[in-house]
Amino acid sequence: MIIYLATNNKHKLKEINEIKPKNIQIKGMFEILKDFEVNEDGKTFLENSIKKAIETAHVLRAPVIADDSGLEIKILNGFPGVYSARFMENYSYKDKMKYILKKLENVPFEKRDARFVCSATYYNPKNNILFSVEGEVKGKIAFSILGKKGFGYDPIFIPNGETLTFGQLGESIKNKISHRKRAFEKLFSLLINIPKLEIIS
Repeated sequence: MIIYLATNNKHKLKEINEIKPKNIQIKGMFEILKDFEVNEDGKTFLENSIKKAIETAHVLRAPVIADDSGLEIKILNGFPGVYSARFMENYSYKDKMKYILKKLENVPFEKRDARFVCSATYYNPKNNILFSVEGEVKGKIAFSILGKKGFGYDPIFIPNGETLTFGQLGESIKNKISHRKRAFEKLFSLLINIPKLEIIS
């Protein structure tokens, strides 16, 4: 059973492959499609997730899973949100994190609430079955960039129950509690528990 992941991010593919059931094979769309991207112009993570799944599946003519995820900071009204990957587009994540920390420089720790959120979608163009789920992990924004593990905003995000950032904790711990893990665990649970719908075939 092969399902394609709508991403060009090898880190994300590796993360999903550590979550998936044994009887499902996940391949990155970049293994077949070269320089293919979906215009993520939705106003929510859910809209972008659905759009990526449907457009990629129609091109591949195969089942696809897709997600859109990002960081929401409460005191900044959810910023950067759906623009997590795209704001300051030509800058590094280190520069983006510095920008965020600058905006929060006078905010005390108890008011630095944030969450990583992930909307994940499955779409099969053969039978037009589509469904989406959401996962989240709540935490705080650190006062500085800490750790070199992970990717994206991991070095400034301290998950609830921990004293270190995802950038310090590393993938083994992150992958146990991450927003993406929680979303895709729900998605895969639906996939393997609704056989009558012939989800994959």
